[in-house]
Amino acid sequence: MKLENYILGNWITGDGDGQQLFNAITGAPIATASTQGLDFKKILEYGRITGNPALRKMTFHERGNMLKELALYLRNHLDKFYAISYKTGATKADSWVDIEGGIGNLFANASLRRKLSNDVFCVDGDSHNLSPNKTFMGTHILVPKEGVAIHINAFNFPVWGMLEKIAVNLLAGMPCVVKPASVTSYLTEAVVKEIIASKILPEGALQLICGSAGDMLDHVNSQDVVTFTGSASTGLLLKSNSNILRENVPFNMEADSLNCIVLGEDVTPETPEWNIFIKEIRKEMTLKAGQRCTGIRRIFVPENKIEEVLKDISTSLSQTVIGNPLNENVRMGSLAGQLQRKEVKEQVQKLLTCSKIVYGSLDTVKVIDADSAQGAFMSPILLLNEFPLKSISGYTINPSHEVEAFGPVSTIMPYKKINDTIALSKLGKGSLVSTIVTANYKIAQQYVIGAASHHGRILVLNNECAKESTGHGSPLPLLVHGGPGRAGGGEEMGGLRGVKHYLQRTAIQGSPTTITAITNIYQQFAQGKNPSKHLFTKYFEELEIGEQIITEKRTITSEDINKFADLSGDHFYAHIKTTDFEGTMFEQQVAHGYFIMSIAAGLFVDGYKKNPVLLNYGIDELRFTKPVYPGAEIHIRFTCKEKLLNDKRVVENLQDIKRGDEIDKGIVKWLVEMIDETEEVTGVATILTMVAKKVQ
Repeated sequence: MKLENYILGNWITGDGDGQQLFNAITGAPIATASTQGLDFKKILEYGRITGNPALRKMTFHERGNMLKELALYLRNHLDKFYAISYKTGATKADSWVDIEGGIGNLFANASLRRKLSNDVFCVDGDSHNLSPNKTFMGTHILVPKEGVAIHINAFNFPVWGMLEKIAVNLLAGMPCVVKPASVTSYLTEAVVKEIIASKILPEGALQLICGSAGDMLDHVNSQDVVTFTGSASTGLLLKSNSNILRENVPFNMEADSLNCIVLGEDVTPETPEWNIFIKEIRKEMTLKAGQRCTGIRRIFVPENKIEEVLKDISTSLSQTVIGNPLNENVRMGSLAGQLQRKEVKEQVQKLLTCSKIVYGSLDTVKVIDADSAQGAFMSPILLLNEFPLKSISGYTINPSHEVEAFGPVSTIMPYKKINDTIALSKLGKGSLVSTIVTANYKIAQQYVIGAASHHGRILVLNNECAKESTGHGSPLPLLVHGGPGRAGGGEEMGGLRGVKHYLQRTAIQGSPTTITAITNIYQQFAQGKNPSKHLFTKYFEELEIGEQIITEKRTITSEDINKFADLSGDHFYAHIKTTDFEGTMFEQQVAHGYFIMSIAAGLFVDGYKKNPVLLNYGIDELRFTKPVYPGAEIHIRFTCKEKLLNDKRVVENLQDIKRGDEIDKGIVKWLVEMIDETEEVTGVATILTMVAKKVQ
């Protein structure tokens, strides 16, 4: 059977025999993968011409809801995906991380739509006044790039690796071409088959090639984005492509790294953190048979606890049942293929120039319901390097800090003091993740601050968080997944940071009124619009950005201030009339800022009758810019600043229904400017309200 490529809107097989793919458990042939005969220039052009415009005309909210719909659809096909996944050597737990973890990424990135405007672009960051008379300003907008995202993925996570990347580029509004590693591409193909069958994505938004990437990188341009996950050496080769350098194509790399875990000096066999440490190592060595870019490769232990740690890790590993993942007793499957096993063993031989095996064997492994020779099975290998700083001929310093065996292999190394382990961690020249297991907050702080420059993520693990911790090896869609140096220097995820890789940030300058018209967000000092009636009497659809009311004035008295002090209990000295104000920042008794904010609400809120405004949702960016003294006359400039969609809450059970769930509504941001009799702004805030829609 030949795997199919989905390109140019059709499923197409490549020419020639292609690369043979095997069942990692039985060694039996599964399929062949070939991209021979494919025109990669046309594939990229199709994405740019067909997929890109279709996605760009959708708003961020529409694209986010598209991801959510896709995630819900894929959940209906889990059994099919799991049935194929075991052929990659994955256990049920391994497959859960890959398949449902990938779908979870779709959900998580879909939720980011709420942080973006319901438009085809969004404003990024604060606006800046650029002139003394407030007539010239600047801000930034983000728009989708007009190219294609090319994802070159690793073999270890054929589903998660694809979904966590496409979720980000699709939300941003860019189409993609996915090139999974060939050895496990049959699982990626199965998922893409369902994605295409769903017809949820617009045509051209997703293309798949199973096999060699051919000359694809020779046809990228400056509007494209390339992402790569895999070995640092392969990543460097691709990143150095002359066309990528010439066109200045963004290249986001996430490379395998020599991640480490540290046992804090405070942890002893009597403390709960000891068992947490042992369990974390066993999990990371055996999950996906150690084939994780975030896997623990280096284990740093206080030198006086080496023997006890070796004993307990070895005991824990010996309890791990290896074999056919379809057997419910199996906790560790095989590597992805014979070639991977051969490469891991070759890397272990390099590590043996400075270490010795203290658990496991390179030659034998006990398995159940499988043939250890036919399948790509391998024993967990625990190494001990007693001299991690000793130079070895042929290496910069020591192989333990340079060589990665991408399988169930880890090396224990001793350290004297916490500063020593910080230095050891940095010898990896950049890692995706490090964990320190400690109950001592000072040790935790010292390690985190000291090691952060060389790591993309640091987990502080102790008894307080262990039960709910996602663990050392779990990248999360809303946190940065990447790392400096050897780890690639990229950011695959990280919430909105990941989305921005596919967006162009452009500064725009002009008058506040002009920028308001362009961005659909009211800019302070722009010309307001007459609303014809009070803003609180308008439904969500009826409100226009820039509609503005100027309220009547209210005189602030000393009695007002005294009453607010008594009511709130805030008797700060500046609010007391009899205070001697010599040496303070104030001339006399000053009104509470929150009192002025409350007065503002009294001035702009419309009467006692029910209206479309359902509730006050919060206050952002509240600032008090000028003292308000007794006798001041305050009025409010109240402007419709921004309108945001508010998705209806999904309720599966009747008992979960809350009052107001049936009301269709949106969020309106209002700019509140508190102005005194001199026409100076004494305070400014953004108030958020829930406003009902007229059509329910």
